[in-house]
Amino acid sequence: MKTRFEGWPHIVEAQQFSREWIEGQFLPLADHMQEIFEQGGSDILGGKRMVSFFYEPSTRTRMSFERAMDCLGGRVMFSSDNAGEFSSASKGETLTDTIRVINRYRPDVIVLRYNQEIGAEFAAKVSRAPIISAGDRAPGQHPTQALLDLRTIFKRRGSIDGLRIAMAGDLLNGRTVRSLCYLLGKFKGIDITFVSPGTLQMKPDVKGYLNRHNVSFRELIDIGEAAETADVIYQTRTQTECGSDFNKSDRNLGRFIINWEVVGMMKEDAIIMHPLPRVDEITTDVDDNSRAVYLTDQIDSGLFTRMALLQMILDPHA
Repeated sequence: MKTRFEGWPHIVEAQQFSREWIEGQFLPLADHMQEIFEQGGSDILGGKRMVSFFYEPSTRTRMSFERAMDCLGGRVMFSSDNAGEFSSASKGETLTDTIRVINRYRPDVIVLRYNQEIGAEFAAKVSRAPIISAGDRAPGQHPTQALLDLRTIFKRRGSIDGLRIAMAGDLLNGRTVRSLCYLLGKFKGIDITFVSPGTLQMKPDVKGYLNRHNVSFRELIDIGEAAETADVIYQTRTQTECGSDFNKSDRNLGRFIINWEVVGMMKEDAIIMHPLPRVDEITTDVDDNSRAVYLTDQIDSGLFTRMALLQMILDPHA
């Protein structure tokens, strides 16, 4: 059984994670982290130091990584929520120079969100400390989000094989759906429905990957057409910061909003997911429905996932 993922100890893309590692190492360890959290935490990572360096704002990813470090007895030695504006990057310093400088302060791990694609990959090439990607700018990736999403699905559905999942919204610029597709390609019998306006469809590189891994997919413009058979609907917001824009109320473009009408079409045991922040693509009256997990299960899985990754990287023999 593999105890490490490809690219160890850096996490830069979802392709690093094998099915064997996910099922044999990650999922059991994340469950163990949940037990540790519910028991009040531990000192597994006592003496370890994390730098949290975000070039873009974040709520859930940044907070869950920092809370994860705290739960395991580690320390956040530096944290920045908008490093692109409030670090030397604003003076023109390159990412690689910044990472080299941070390494001189001897952190044990660097959690990095970058405002361009493949930033984590560049950082990993020059960093002695492990780099964990907290998301690169679209159309990049968000590998730890994909892991927490996969765990959420597994905990609610009991299996990944044979999953029917609809991914809706701005798929062109959605880094979370890209990473999730890369993970789903490692399982059997996956069926994906992409629901988006014609201008915001999933990029060809992901479609090519799915074809190579025998994952069936189709493209629609009406979420209602996918709702009846989907085990999971994964909704995304419009990435306006990337220039995306479309009128969701224009039915000539399609139907992309999840509301009570769409929920009523879904199976009783199906779930609704969203990486958040939610804007107007899921109406608030859906939030308390038993199918909605974006404000509950996904948030919890984010913490346990990041606890597991930090422990695995910083103290692999614990």
